[in-house]
Amino acid sequence: TLHGNRLIYVVDARQSLHFSQLFATSRKSGFAPAGVRLEHVAFGTMMGQDGKPFKTRAGGTVKLVELLDEAIERAHAMVSSKNPELADADKQRIAHAVGIGAVKYADLSKSRMSDYIFNWDSMLSFEGNTAPYLQYAYTRVQSVFRKAGEWNRQAKVDVTDVAERQLAVALAQFEDVLVTVGEGCYPHHLCSYLYQIATLFSRFYEACPILKSEGAVRDSRLRLADWTARTLATGMGLLGIDVLEAM
Repeated sequence: TLHGNRLIYVVDARQSLHFSQLFATSRKSGFAPAGVRLEHVAFGTMMGQDGKPFKTRAGGTVKLVELLDEAIERAHAMVSSKNPELADADKQRIAHAVGIGAVKYADLSKSRMSDYIFNWDSMLSFEGNTAPYLQYAYTRVQSVFRKAGEWNRQAKVDVTDVAERQLAVALAQFEDVLVTVGEGCYPHHLCSYLYQIATLFSRFYEACPILKSEGAVRDSRLRLADWTARTLATGMGLLGIDVLEAM
């Protein structure tokens, strides 16, 4: 993949020597201009339950389509149990976003250099540091704005409570996090950051009444909630995960 002056190869870490030799040869032969960075973005190996790498040629791997279908099926069951009154089309739409998001996040939230053992339950978990947790945090914010009515969208964010301050400080770090992730090609740092934001918003939501507050305090807290939603949406979008207005 070519990004500006960076040529990035995303390949198994076991090919590191090959790419080191390839890059050196390309430089000496003049194929790679001096101004272009050649990078091998290596990733670890997914292991089977026996702790050994999957042997793709032996047919011992789990097919991606099977994993995605199972994820969507599990998500549909979860949505149906929590919101049985939803129309079937809405259940299918939410199940697709939640199921696919769970699989993507389960992979991206791990350091790309780490080997890990494939496990159905951990890959498709909807609890803890997962995409559905982040998606739910986003829908929680949206539910606030569906009830908020008119408010001053230009209001200043003026934090006084500890939970407000912690959330605001974390949100202000988003740009720095993106720079770090982009430079090192480590998406798990973005995952950890978004999980932190979702957790801090939950604490803020419980500690600081938003809709029951008044005047400048209410507007400030709504601005903070809106800032949270935009950060979650942008961050998950960069990971290829859809946000939902309701779940």
